[in-house]
Amino acid sequence: MSEINRRQLLKQSLTVPLSLGAAGLSSPLLAAKTGALSFEEYRRYDALGLAELVRQREVSSGELLRTATQLAAALNPTLNCVVERFDDRAETAIESGLNDGLFTGVPFLLKDLGMALKGTVTTNGSRFFETARPDYTSTIVQRYQQAGLVIFGKTASPEFGGTATTESILFGDTHNPWDLSRTSGGSSGGAAVAVAAGILPMANATDGGGSIRIPASCCGLFGLKPSRGRTPHGPVQLSSTLSVIHGLSRSVRDSAALLDVTWGAEPGQTLIAPRPKNHFYQATQTEPGALRIGLIRTPLTHSPVDPECHKAAHQAAKLCESLGHNVDEVDLPVDPRKFFGAFGIVMAAGLVDRIQQRELQLGREVTEQDLEPITWLHYQGAKQKTAEQLFHAQQALEQISRDVAQLQRDYDVLLSPTLATPPVKLGKLSLNQDNASYEREAINASAFTMLYNATGQPAMSVPLHWTESGLPVGVMFAGRYGEEYTLLQLAARLEKAQPWFDRVPDVSGFFS
Repeated sequence: MSEINRRQLLKQSLTVPLSLGAAGLSSPLLAAKTGALSFEEYRRYDALGLAELVRQREVSSGELLRTATQLAAALNPTLNCVVERFDDRAETAIESGLNDGLFTGVPFLLKDLGMALKGTVTTNGSRFFETARPDYTSTIVQRYQQAGLVIFGKTASPEFGGTATTESILFGDTHNPWDLSRTSGGSSGGAAVAVAAGILPMANATDGGGSIRIPASCCGLFGLKPSRGRTPHGPVQLSSTLSVIHGLSRSVRDSAALLDVTWGAEPGQTLIAPRPKNHFYQATQTEPGALRIGLIRTPLTHSPVDPECHKAAHQAAKLCESLGHNVDEVDLPVDPRKFFGAFGIVMAAGLVDRIQQRELQLGREVTEQDLEPITWLHYQGAKQKTAEQLFHAQQALEQISRDVAQLQRDYDVLLSPTLATPPVKLGKLSLNQDNASYEREAINASAFTMLYNATGQPAMSVPLHWTESGLPVGVMFAGRYGEEYTLLQLAARLEKAQPWFDRVPDVSGFFS
């Protein structure tokens, strides 16, 4: 693991301004009644900015936690993004003394999917896991704690992260703060809504087919999927190698700094991403130089792309050219039938393993009443797959990874829309519906994103476009394997050229 803390950053003169969104503010206006930051002031800071306030003793960790929990209590009845709260545990952590880390005192939420915090429930968005209480804490969660983050709850996810929306029978629908009738994306939709609405500046997220980048696009956030093997999954492996763990944020530097405190192998890890050239935060302070960028217009599905998504990618290409980068149109060297056939088999194997491990824990078999209708249907089909099919699928994805890597010998970055459509209406991607209706919508949900889970490359969704009706539309950039540093350099330059930090949804009418 890369050992980094505030003192190291300060020694490198990488000091952070107190506020991204309100240049010139020297100190916050404290809310007189509670002693905490007012919502307007709190929302002006990213996570590094809040941590700096704590370091300068302008606000306490307890006050930040109180602000976050009050916001969660006020906004969650409308948005339904937080599914478990353990405020007392967070208060005890503060009273016991937080670690002196890069994010000391900053409120934080874990995704309710695959994230174990000893003593708390991880439902994975499923009734079958409603009482699952791991007896250990995930390695990456330990690293969050070492960085001083104050974990006070968990955010909504669809069942097993199996769809590109955040809706479940167990918890209901999570609503996009930009338009309550629209999806927040998935499967890290709860995390995205909590950040976009201002409950906290960044949150934990995972990505197995687009689950960081899709909600980032839907909610107007920055979302980086790291390279395979960059962050740890243990000490108990709960997901396939298609999935990675990181976060969603409003600022690029928060994402970079969060990666600084979490990257690196844990004991027993054999799949390890190449060591970065420097701290990831350093990437946000340096220019990338002239990049060769390949523009992808056609998704792997070869299905229609909404004009707004094409427009977002086209404008991003023009912006990149104005910054001195070279952009050429390219075609992906991937057979869609081969790709989706192989990807589906690998995902099916993961689904079977997850459910059967839970069966062993409970001492009973899963029933149709335990799972969402689409999940149950997929599980029945998944059990029919063979070891031979899985082997051939893994070999096919390995070859696709090599083919894409050959393409990227000529291009530093691949650019495309993140999604084929702006955020769709709630219900269209729900796992609780007729399969034929679901398949028609689902084919486009990860049309651009899934490829980079198969290849293991880093990819990011950058909030560079909004529709005339005010819906966010993300733009995706993918780098070579192990080269998050280049993506973060580019993202920081785009953020400076076309700032988005202050572009937030109006949630004033949602306070209960």
